[in-house]
Amino acid sequence: MESTVWSLVPPILAIIMVLLTKRVLLSLGVGIVAAALFIDSFDVLGSIVLIWEAFKGVFVAEGAWNTWNVFLLLFVLMLGILTAFVSMMGGTAAFAEWMIKRVKTRVDAQVMTMLLGIIVFVDDYFNSLTVGQVAKPVTDKHRVSRAKLAYIVDSTSAPICVIAPVSSWGAYIIGIIGTVFTTHAISEYSAFGAFIQIIPMNFYVWAALGVALVIAIRQVDFGPMKKHEQRAMSTGEVLNPENKDKVDVAAKLPTSESSRISDLLIPIAVLFISTIVSIYVNGLVAIEGEKTLINIFGNADVSVALLYGGIIGLVITFALFSRHIITGKLSGKHFITGIIGGTKSMLPGFVILIFAWAIVDLIGQLGTGTYLAGIVEATNISLTFLPFIIFVMAGFIAFSTGTSWGSFGILLPIAGEIAAATDVSLILPILAAVLSGAVFGDHCSPISDTTILSSTGSSCHHIDHVTTQIPYALVAAMIAGLGYLIFGMTESVWLGLAIVIVSITALFAFTRRKNATDKINEEPIAK
Repeated sequence: MESTVWSLVPPILAIIMVLLTKRVLLSLGVGIVAAALFIDSFDVLGSIVLIWEAFKGVFVAEGAWNTWNVFLLLFVLMLGILTAFVSMMGGTAAFAEWMIKRVKTRVDAQVMTMLLGIIVFVDDYFNSLTVGQVAKPVTDKHRVSRAKLAYIVDSTSAPICVIAPVSSWGAYIIGIIGTVFTTHAISEYSAFGAFIQIIPMNFYVWAALGVALVIAIRQVDFGPMKKHEQRAMSTGEVLNPENKDKVDVAAKLPTSESSRISDLLIPIAVLFISTIVSIYVNGLVAIEGEKTLINIFGNADVSVALLYGGIIGLVITFALFSRHIITGKLSGKHFITGIIGGTKSMLPGFVILIFAWAIVDLIGQLGTGTYLAGIVEATNISLTFLPFIIFVMAGFIAFSTGTSWGSFGILLPIAGEIAAATDVSLILPILAAVLSGAVFGDHCSPISDTTILSSTGSSCHHIDHVTTQIPYALVAAMIAGLGYLIFGMTESVWLGLAIVIVSITALFAFTRRKNATDKINEEPIAK
């Protein structure tokens, strides 16, 4: 169908309802129905068919299994089961006790989580789901709210992946950049070389990481996050009591008295190593051209690698669990308990992800992203403000559609067209503005899969994560936007980056280390 202003209504309706009602599935459901009605000109029967096709498309596409979605959903469930078994074996408690002696403060716990997120850069899905699960025992011990944990995890998933050339994101972006350069006969840069040069221009990445680090070190909380952190620090209640029963399934599982730290480290290490190896092997088998790391990761089917990694990780976990059955610390019936409990722990994120994919499909059919991109292409924008406008528009498109990759696919070619038609020397900063804006919009969107997986991996209620993260993301976006404005005025990338760095430094310098909960912050953790 032809893209019109009405294509904005369903995604905006869904997002507003999520924020106002805090009922995610209801809001996404309303957005899905609205999108189907608009697509089929309010034909009720036709809209029902469209909705059915959208949900069916999550699992089956063109007569075959949609393996990307199916395997990812299976990995989500397997990770929940693995985590439940690790908890029952006492691995979570043993790891927390071991780490608490080394990670001595709340600041250390949060910085440790950031470092884990930076290390696990190969794929945003893998990052979002695993980092939260590994860090959770330590952050819980230090009374860091799950909302803060989810924010840190989300801030080091997509923002890191978008500047990592050896990642699923890097390979995808380099591929699009190569096509743009070929289309416009740009030979000054290779696609890979351009990607590397774009890294310092990706202002939102540096702003988001900087804000997250300042928030972690200074312990400065504002907006809805402040309430979550004050509750966690004063009572030790890391989850919102209103939503605790929906996500805190692990707390109800039996625990072995014979716990070892290896009961957590071995399953997580096996999961991580087997997934990375699977990505490499999968890409190596699929590749036809030059066997470079970039090409290997670009040709790998990450969903298959996640499936293999999850299966191998579960097999090893079950083998370790058998020791606790043999020693009598746990019984055979706890095996079923772990499978049921682990599955239940991931069900909220599992179902939300299905609904999000369905609405993203329908929004794609509406042409929401195409309509917004057309506005950018048709508007006669001053070159001074072009990078800033592109950044804002990319953010709005990703926020509305729930997909940064979709925004890349739509806007990167258009950015190339605009640069070629105006000043080709601006092509790299404009491409960087697209990447920055899309990650920002994805970071804030309640219908984004990475946002959903960050809350799922951190065992945080999804709406708690969305509402607490948006204020911090907006601060980072304002800093990044200022950087793009300075670049537009001076045509100096380094001045723009300098403004971002100075802004982060000023935020650090002028935020007070002390706040209303400082005395609680500085109390030793009860053991």
